[in-house]
Amino acid sequence: MTSIGILATGSYVPKQIVTGADIAGPAGVTPEWIERKTQIVTRRYAAPDQATSDLAAEAATRTLEQAAVPASAVRYLIVSTSTPDSPQPPTSYLVQNLIGADRAACFDVNVVCSGYVYALALARALVTQEPDALALVIAADVYSRILDVTDRKTVVLLGDGAGAALVGQVPSGGFLDVELASHGHAHRLIRVDGGGSRMPASHDTVDNGDHLFRMDGRGVRDFVMDNVPGAVRTLVERTGHRLADVDHFVPHQANGVLLSELVTRCGLDHAETHRTLERYGNTGSASVALALDDARQNGRLHDDDLVLIAGFGGGMSVGAALLRWTEA
Repeated sequence: MTSIGILATGSYVPKQIVTGADIAGPAGVTPEWIERKTQIVTRRYAAPDQATSDLAAEAATRTLEQAAVPASAVRYLIVSTSTPDSPQPPTSYLVQNLIGADRAACFDVNVVCSGYVYALALARALVTQEPDALALVIAADVYSRILDVTDRKTVVLLGDGAGAALVGQVPSGGFLDVELASHGHAHRLIRVDGGGSRMPASHDTVDNGDHLFRMDGRGVRDFVMDNVPGAVRTLVERTGHRLADVDHFVPHQANGVLLSELVTRCGLDHAETHRTLERYGNTGSASVALALDDARQNGRLHDDDLVLIAGFGGGMSVGAALLRWTEA
């Protein structure tokens, strides 16, 4: 069988660094409270002239440069985002235009913070059917545009960023399996109510803050602990491995305190857990992609290592993938 894996990765974060002191006042908290509750020290915000497609294009370009592959060689271009530039056209088409991937078939996916893993699963399936193809997966979000600066449950967590991966044939290893799960009954835990067909944008929706990001923090924490460890265990065991075999864990960078608990709940204390949230915060769909690229850039991933990635978030959703890392 053809082995499909990750050939290259890349990432981009905006230049503006936002500290706890910058956001503590309007949120009614202190910088010390933010760091204690989240373990996030800084996050990045996009510049006024930057949209999601701009961040995505930067991450895509860096990925292609790392792979020494021209944009014209990309057959599929998938953008995972829940903060598109606009409702239409798809953000992926804007990225295609920015990077010159003129041969690529493009589409967006929106599975919020699990979107990167879902997009990788789609890329793997597409390349399996067309083994010579290259699929460029980009996860990007600009949450700073939809934050309520007075809501301490959300503004202290979220930032902006993008990460990408080039998916294609590898000599061996690569993706071993994926586990995707959706839990629509819990859709109210994370949401943006306004701006869609049920609640179109109006003066009232803007005045009420309906276009801003909302989250039930305790409910999300309970969902993660109830659903992610089981999904991870099912995935690993289905491939004939044990949790003890996992060398690297790359989870969604939701909240530092939550991550520490999740690692233990998943039985992955022995694995190297890769974290970027202290520097970048929760970057939505981009967070797993950023953390994976950070691990690669810092020489932490080695040939034949067993790497487990996991996203979880709005929907509610869970996505996990297990791969045998292959040095390109």
